[in-house]
Amino acid sequence: MPRMPVIPLILLLAPAPPPSAATGSDASKELVVCAPGYPGDTASAQPTMDLFAKAASDAAEWPAGSLHAVYFETAEGGLRRLARNDAALALVSLPFFLQHEKEMGLQARLQVAEDSGALAVWSLAARRGRVPSSAALDGFEITGVAGYSPEFIRGPVLGEFGPLPPTARVTSTANVLSALRRAASGALIAVVLDDAQTRALATLPFAEDLEIVARSALMPRTLLCTVGGRLQPRRSERMVRGLEKLHTDPARAEILKTMRMTRFEPVDTMSLDAARRLFAAAGRPAAPAGTPAGKTGR
Repeated sequence: MPRMPVIPLILLLAPAPPPSAATGSDASKELVVCAPGYPGDTASAQPTMDLFAKAASDAAEWPAGSLHAVYFETAEGGLRRLARNDAALALVSLPFFLQHEKEMGLQARLQVAEDSGALAVWSLAARRGRVPSSAALDGFEITGVAGYSPEFIRGPVLGEFGPLPPTARVTSTANVLSALRRAASGALIAVVLDDAQTRALATLPFAEDLEIVARSALMPRTLLCTVGGRLQPRRSERMVRGLEKLHTDPARAEILKTMRMTRFEPVDTMSLDAARRLFAAAGRPAAPAGTPAGKTGR
């Protein structure tokens, strides 16, 4: 299924340096763009990254050449780069953000809007009539580009659908089309789709064999973050203000367009906090049978 990420838009497990380790004045900084599971690679995306870094730096009135940007299509690559002291900004998908917010010291400053808006719904597709409830996912593989974060699937995406059976397993795949084809053929597999993939579902020749069985609430799609306090507050604020007005310059708006973005805007904190709560709940131990909702039984 054709799907370019918001950013044409993690492990060595190296711990993030202390926040105070690299807060240089006008030192060159890196913006790490990471959208695991989406198309593209570091080399092919670099020309676009160079254009974006210059546009963002100019809009923020940073010294020429003081911002670089690099794209990674894998969580491992993104995490590896974020572990370096000069990685002061990150443009990441929501699953990546929730999975690594605390570990990497990510602070969400802006959200990215596309033509369809800044908030998106994730969906679960399965063979028609096969999954009337979450309990019917017994023995299923649940897969998608966001599957590298099982807590994101179990929480923000499917938390309202109901708890997954212990036999259900969450996996990650970049080949969503193949997974959908397997689901349509009757295999025990359900596929998590982002909003663009959901819209494209109807165009598939086997679409009649599939249905959307669960939908998430609206959530931010992509977030611009500062990383580990590595950026001086003054430079950080100038970057945020610069990115917020980036779309008002026609030439810079064209660069955003090549990245399938329309503008940067303030974070919808209510939607983000709701996603955080569901993500955190998905990481807690399951409550014993009969425990009232909202309590863990401890």
